[in-house]
Amino acid sequence: MRFLPTCCISLGLALFTFSAHGGDNWPQFRGPLGNGHTDAVGLPLEWSETENIKWKTPIRGRAWSSPVVWGNQIWFTTAPQGGKQLSAICVDLETGKIIHDIKLFDVPEPMEKHPLNSYASPTPVVEDGRVYLHFGSAGTACLDTSSGKIIWKRQGLQCDHMNGPGGSPIVFENLLIFQLDGIDLQYVIALDKASGQTAWKTMRSTDFRDLKDEYRKAYCTPLIIEYKGKTQMISLGAEAVISYDPRTGKEFWKACYNGFSNTARPVYADGVVYICTCFLKRWMISVAVDGSGDVTDTHIRWEIKKNAPIKPSPILVDGLLFTVDDKGVAACTEAKTGKSVWRKRLGGAFSASPILAQGHIYFFPQDGPATVIEAGRKFKQLAENKLDEGFMASPAVVGKAMILRTKKALYRVEK
Repeated sequence: MRFLPTCCISLGLALFTFSAHGGDNWPQFRGPLGNGHTDAVGLPLEWSETENIKWKTPIRGRAWSSPVVWGNQIWFTTAPQGGKQLSAICVDLETGKIIHDIKLFDVPEPMEKHPLNSYASPTPVVEDGRVYLHFGSAGTACLDTSSGKIIWKRQGLQCDHMNGPGGSPIVFENLLIFQLDGIDLQYVIALDKASGQTAWKTMRSTDFRDLKDEYRKAYCTPLIIEYKGKTQMISLGAEAVISYDPRTGKEFWKACYNGFSNTARPVYADGVVYICTCFLKRWMISVAVDGSGDVTDTHIRWEIKKNAPIKPSPILVDGLLFTVDDKGVAACTEAKTGKSVWRKRLGGAFSASPILAQGHIYFFPQDGPATVIEAGRKFKQLAENKLDEGFMASPAVVGKAMILRTKKALYRVEK
């Protein structure tokens, strides 16, 4: 039996309250459609501490959540190194001035985390008038974006992340949805976004009984697609990817693989999803989304066993998959066949997910220069750009600007 995954995100479907234009708002992890694409025009190819920087704002704490943008506000979360206080920060898009710095939770005894992780790694999700801040099992909160007033807070959802929180929430219709895949419990949950109360909760159907605790956890962000009139939520957990009805939590289909600690968000096009299995196999696979029940042996299209990312998510454009693995090897792969087109070492270590703008792909390393390449069948590097600190957070795009969060500061990068 082959062990492999599947996940999806629809390109251009009006399933969200979000604008589909990356130039307007950047409301969730990886942008309006969750795939790293933006239709923004005029983003700079080159920048430095002294070039194409509109403003730079120092940010307190040690936290890796990515910035989200709605209107003139940029939202993200932060926490001190020890994780005993969890906060939301709002920055003015035009000036870089901090508008709100709001303590949300006190955590007297934080769980252990991996040295590479932070206590505020999940990315918020924002919409008109509301922002939703998530810290894994430590708590989730909803704020009024104008006043910063706390609308509701939710704690007590059990999950031992083992290495700290990771997966980000999504908004679907009247629901705030996220997954909690720990070493103790593994489930997906939807909260009423108006009240924070549980709308549905579905335990994973994967059989974890014979697995070590660490092989049961995952840190991925669910993805909504629509295929032939059917709305699916693709949720990547340890050992399996599962398609759910996002309105009810009912399971549609499942594909199994050998992998855990899944982090990279999948991409989708033309009835097929592309996912990274993370640790153990460290493969990338493609799966058709038209199945029912266990589709492990029937719907896997191909497997790639080399240079699959663990943390950075893929970019899919014009039938090509572009990836960078955690050790800095970039690759281009034919989406239909899984055939390798090229591989190139960029250097450095990577955690942040890339973005695509005007046929250019931007890669952001943990340390060292960010690299910009053409999204094509031949590797062509366009620029390298160095800031004082490297990246754990993924970028946001609004207008002709990139909002970049390094380890110590927030930047507006613009010509």
